[in-house]
Amino acid sequence: MYCAHEYTRSNVRFARAVEPANTALADWEARVETLRAAGQPTVPSTIALERQVNPFLRSREPTVRAAVKAHGGNVASDAETFGALRGWKDSFR
Repeated sequence: MYCAHEYTRSNVRFARAVEPANTALADWEARVETLRAAGQPTVPSTIALERQVNPFLRSREPTVRAAVKAHGGNVASDAETFGALRGWKDSFR
């Protein structure tokens, strides 16, 4: 799948803040750094990879919900968890 942008590094940095212990994400981060250092794109991606590393596709995971809650977000429903995650990403630096 093509996301039509190349800001994977930024996305990975946010995802690592959400799930610092996610080993698939750590592996992806290393691959992203290698690709970008070589001037190569990180896209396309796959749904399988995104399900392992993208917190927006993992918003039902206990680790993601715990991080959102610790960040002050509401996790009472799937939609509220996703919305809190989006708000966190919007202000993430």
